[in-house]
Amino acid sequence: MATIRKVVLAYSGGLDTSVIAKWLQQTYGCEVVTFTADIGQGEEVEPARAKAEAMGIREIHIEDLREEFAAEYVFPMFRANALYEGEYLLGTSIARPLIAKRLVEIAHESGADAISHGATGKGNDQVRFELGAYALSPGIEIIAPWREWELNSREKLLAYCEQHGIAVEMKRDRANGQSKESPYSMDANLLHISYEGGELEDPWAEPSESMWQRTVSPEAAPGEAAIIELEYRRGDIVAIDGESMTPAKVVATLNSIAGAHGVGRADIVENRYVGMKSRGCYETPGGTVMLKAHRAIESLTLDRELAHLKDDLMPRYASLVYNGYWFSPERLALQALIDESQRHVNGKVKLKLYKGNVIVAGRQSDDSLFDGDIATFEDDAGAYDQADAAGFIRLNALRLRIAALRGRKLKP
Repeated sequence: MATIRKVVLAYSGGLDTSVIAKWLQQTYGCEVVTFTADIGQGEEVEPARAKAEAMGIREIHIEDLREEFAAEYVFPMFRANALYEGEYLLGTSIARPLIAKRLVEIAHESGADAISHGATGKGNDQVRFELGAYALSPGIEIIAPWREWELNSREKLLAYCEQHGIAVEMKRDRANGQSKESPYSMDANLLHISYEGGELEDPWAEPSESMWQRTVSPEAAPGEAAIIELEYRRGDIVAIDGESMTPAKVVATLNSIAGAHGVGRADIVENRYVGMKSRGCYETPGGTVMLKAHRAIESLTLDRELAHLKDDLMPRYASLVYNGYWFSPERLALQALIDESQRHVNGKVKLKLYKGNVIVAGRQSDDSLFDGDIATFEDDAGAYDQADAAGFIRLNALRLRIAALRGRKLKP
């Protein structure tokens, strides 16, 4: 075991990381520094300070990273229209690089020997945290207690808390305001909430309606559509309904509006990077709107081949984010291409939100490549010579005709 004098712990104040803080002190005999990030999870982060102080921790970092998270991580990802396996908007994945970056930075600032996190040995987060940390600080020591200790159940964690006088608070049921143990493993940030475990471990079981926290059910959503207008500049939303907003406020505002109309629920069985299939449910109301609207403004402003190239590259980009390669040369190279593609992605998109649906109602841009004189079904006054299409078709059919003339038969 390496000699560890000081370790920076990604600390939420919850059961797992509270146990980890004490376990690090006991197992490594080291000083523990806690880092708690506010990335829009919707819970107060200051109580983590009191919990850390109760365990004798002197160096405590609590930081509001919502704007950095939205501007430097969420918005660049949405320029790429990223979707993992066609469904997952990467809400958990995209938050991990920022946390890893700050863990490493605080470790350097405080003279710590190591960082530590509460991700289990079965999930993707351990990979995301550690790939990010090693990319930024190749010599950093990383302690992952779930891969070392024998506290491998909730019962054992609670017993450890009782033994060592660690206060544990129940999560509050938002539906009735009562303290209640959640059956789910949840992760929340400004972009989304994820739910795993409990009844969700049966892929056939429908999740309880009481599980969802940011969205109403489509059935209970208002009977009248909400109409919103988003303004884009270089691929990013800069205003909603004419009101200029920061990136974090954009996401929070869209969460509120879209969630009230039942938008943004997903129930997915995904392929984890570590090899297993996992079922998770996700609420990403604002992100669902952002993806639909961004594709709408791109449809008007992007060159066809550039748009198709982006679509070809998107699954690779999404996998890089999902698997934890945010700070990799290939993701950075793809990002440079994507960002360059957004130079003319400016304009407005009008959307209807209705009972879980996001419907494009209009789009306009001073950088539009749509030419009504050419596209019209009416008299185009010579803007497009339809006779030109004959030569275009003959040239594109040449290889097909040659193959047929040589007797190559294609199965229908």
